[in-house]
Amino acid sequence: MKLAFIRSAYGSLRVHPARPGSRLSGLSRRCLPPVGATDSRVILRTVSATSSSGTRPKLTVDFGKQPEKEDGSECGSSVSEVIQSTKEAMVSLQGRNPAIQPLLAILQAGEDDDVLQINKKMAGKIGLNVTHICLTKGCSEDEIVEELLKLNDDPRVHGVFLHLPSTSLTSRVLNALKPEKDVDGITDLNMGRLVRGDLSNSFVPPIASAVLDLLEKHDAPLEGKTVLLVGGEGPLCLALQCLIERSGMVALKSHWNSNVLQRQVMQADAMVLLDGVNVDVPPSWIRPGAAIICCEPTLETDEHTFGMSSKSGLGYLTAAYRTHNVVRSCSRWLREQQYRPWRLHSLKLQPLTPVPSDIEISRAQTPKPVTQLAEEIGLLPEELEAYGRNKAKVRLSLLDRLHSQPDGKYVLVAGITPTPLGEGKSTVTIGLVQAMSAHLKHNSFACLRQPSQGPTFGVKGGAAGGGYAQVIPMEEFNLHLTGDIHAITAANNLVAAAIDARMLHEATQSDKALFNRLVPSVNGVRSFSPIQISRLRRLGIFKTDPAALSMQEISTFVRLDLDPSKITWQRVVDTNDRFLRKITVGQASTEKGQIRETGFDIAVASEIMAILALADSLEDMKNRLARMVVGTSRSGQPVTAEDLGVSGALAVLMKDAIKPTLMQTLEGSPVFVHAGPFANIAHGNSSVLADKLALKLVGRDGFVVTEAGFGADIGMEKFFNIKCRASGLRPNVVVLVATVRALKMHGGGPNVSAGAPLPREYIDENLSLVAGGCRSNLKKQIQIAHLFGVPVVVALNVFKTDTQAEIDLVCQIAKECGASDAVPCHHWAQGGRGSVELAKAVDEAANRPSNFQFLYNTEMPIVEKIRTIARKVYGADDVELSPEAKSKIDYYNQQGYGSLPICMAKTHLSLSHMPEKKGAPTGFVLPIRDVRASVGAGFIYPLVGTMSTMPGLPTRPCFYDIDLDPVTEEITGLF
Repeated sequence: MKLAFIRSAYGSLRVHPARPGSRLSGLSRRCLPPVGATDSRVILRTVSATSSSGTRPKLTVDFGKQPEKEDGSECGSSVSEVIQSTKEAMVSLQGRNPAIQPLLAILQAGEDDDVLQINKKMAGKIGLNVTHICLTKGCSEDEIVEELLKLNDDPRVHGVFLHLPSTSLTSRVLNALKPEKDVDGITDLNMGRLVRGDLSNSFVPPIASAVLDLLEKHDAPLEGKTVLLVGGEGPLCLALQCLIERSGMVALKSHWNSNVLQRQVMQADAMVLLDGVNVDVPPSWIRPGAAIICCEPTLETDEHTFGMSSKSGLGYLTAAYRTHNVVRSCSRWLREQQYRPWRLHSLKLQPLTPVPSDIEISRAQTPKPVTQLAEEIGLLPEELEAYGRNKAKVRLSLLDRLHSQPDGKYVLVAGITPTPLGEGKSTVTIGLVQAMSAHLKHNSFACLRQPSQGPTFGVKGGAAGGGYAQVIPMEEFNLHLTGDIHAITAANNLVAAAIDARMLHEATQSDKALFNRLVPSVNGVRSFSPIQISRLRRLGIFKTDPAALSMQEISTFVRLDLDPSKITWQRVVDTNDRFLRKITVGQASTEKGQIRETGFDIAVASEIMAILALADSLEDMKNRLARMVVGTSRSGQPVTAEDLGVSGALAVLMKDAIKPTLMQTLEGSPVFVHAGPFANIAHGNSSVLADKLALKLVGRDGFVVTEAGFGADIGMEKFFNIKCRASGLRPNVVVLVATVRALKMHGGGPNVSAGAPLPREYIDENLSLVAGGCRSNLKKQIQIAHLFGVPVVVALNVFKTDTQAEIDLVCQIAKECGASDAVPCHHWAQGGRGSVELAKAVDEAANRPSNFQFLYNTEMPIVEKIRTIARKVYGADDVELSPEAKSKIDYYNQQGYGSLPICMAKTHLSLSHMPEKKGAPTGFVLPIRDVRASVGAGFIYPLVGTMSTMPGLPTRPCFYDIDLDPVTEEITGLF
């Protein structure tokens, strides 16, 4: 017989079984659609051994007969079965997730409404949605890839069908498609999984599925029989060979020009013709009862055949398989969205003695790629935005994905009143997390603030931890990171520029001129921007047509009328620069005499930094930015960033900064680095969002360890009264960090200065000084934590000069003063292993019941809230308000800000306002020289004594030691 074929990469099917209607035992049903093929028909016809005349007839291929049913005559039963099983899967899927709606995207080149209608009709039977992207017939590879990338990134799309000519199915196109959306099984990854036998995570090529389905319906059992694959060298042939052999049959491969083709055909129980050539196959070659399946071309064929194929039964069967795969893909996607158990791989440490420098330790460890770390802790690839190899932003969509996941345990690390050298809260935080993760095998996350360039190049140096408890790479952690502080600087200074520009234009233009420039005519049409409509509504003007405003309304709208003496907004820079504390701006002749005094703050003191740390979503941040008060009008009304028209632009500048940065410790434990408000002039805690993301990721039994700045009287108090109010989170335990040297200072030891050698009292054993510090400052800080109803574990950060008697004394007195436990920590020298006992103590304390409570009700008068903090936390007898502070409080009450919480701006070197007063001072009155409001951040901040928002450089800053090797690009002297 002679069969005419037209060559095609992937084709549709025709089957001519000898005895139709029977089933093939031993084969499981495959439910995957073909790719790159339109939908042709199946015609089942019996081939008898002899004709009525006694001669063997030719096997004919009938292009004229159409299936009797719309869904394909003999294929109808298969289609119905697939539809039924897919409907059941759909019901089960939506029973668990009622809001889910699987979506199939068809990417097509040229017009072919028949294929689209068949898929839409089948999707309608199942309940799927279908979207259709139709490119021109001669579209380029770049155009196809561009559309594929969009479909990859669209979370609504669960399956993609490439209805393209075979010439367009290039390697680049096929592998641009995400394998998890490849419901037609054409990507290299899906094909590789199929060959390996991993069918649960792949999609079988649809032609192969259809072939096996049709063989299943053959009336002669083919298990153990031979199936001959003729022609074809591509993935289809490979897939069929694998699947046929796994189904218990023997698969043979042959070419049309093979010398042994006749013998193979005569021995085969079934024959699959994979590609098209003109060939004569004598009927005498074919065994009686053999099943013959022809894969016909359907994309590159004549119009008549193409049209008939699109109406065929196999078209409906193919579409049914495709919908089944879309539901499977959607189900897989939903499983991917569920919480993933951690598979954290810890990095090994080999601590050296003596302990090398921090930067030497950091460089000796090779961090895991951040993509690997993300996968280990259950992040999805689309939730990660890598910044190089070692750090990445994490998208806030994670909160939506894991919204039903229970939070882990919440641990706050605070400290006693520190020396100017710092007592190692960051180091303790990192050591504790390393102990939890690497040694006790608890899911554990550290949440730290981003270091400011001011301290890094000023006095303190880097803030990545120290010794064998560090965030790595420490250079990247301490320098720029992912640019969040730069974004804050840009946003803050945009507001400052807008203030001065607006004052200039209002001073030099009439109402009409201002209005015409603020609401310009574009192509003859004048309209308000959305942010201007918001301002009109706040003014009580509900008109949207600029022409409808009266002259009085125009004047009210265009004039902010800022009082230059009452502008509270300053410019910022992330450098310690004392000479910017007070400056004069507007001295150029172009500014037309608009000269005024102002100043700079350090960038981390910006209200925008505080907003970043307290916002719980992008929308919340945008609303807070809009509410920021930048000054007061001459009539006494607050002027906001939204009044300036700049708040939308601020949100744009901050859209990436709001995402926490993922890094890791020396032992491979995850760390979120985000936000960095100072604790003496702001609330001093890392971001709400970092904590919330981490609490979801660690799971119910995991731990999130977050750090509060400076002593418990500052950072911890603000964590509870400000951050916990904003987040709704409640901590399980407080870890209070102490050092022997700080306790000696509070027990009466001499002053400690950065850069100066430590006095002998801090090097030699002195139990009386240690006891004095424990019974004063340590005891008071434990009591402060108990004011909030949270258990306390004291972590004694051990230095090499500490004696065992001093260590034992601190732990004994700490327990006597109410600590749940007190544990010496050796993480600096030993890494996580040196904090295992602390981790066990924290675990035990976190499982005890707590009775968390706020220190004050926000509805209390501002003065009473200040007094409550001064008395209960600092130990003051009372507060004394300056006339300016009283006036400001009256103004804030009048403007409706009286219910905001309090953020005290106070020295960190003493519980009082006097840095030289150590221990636990009493009998003093706390002076409040000024009171300011961060309305966007959401707190009132009284200034206690003389507090500067711009630090200065010392005589010998840290930058003297920092250098770069121009050959290796290695940084030296950073810490």
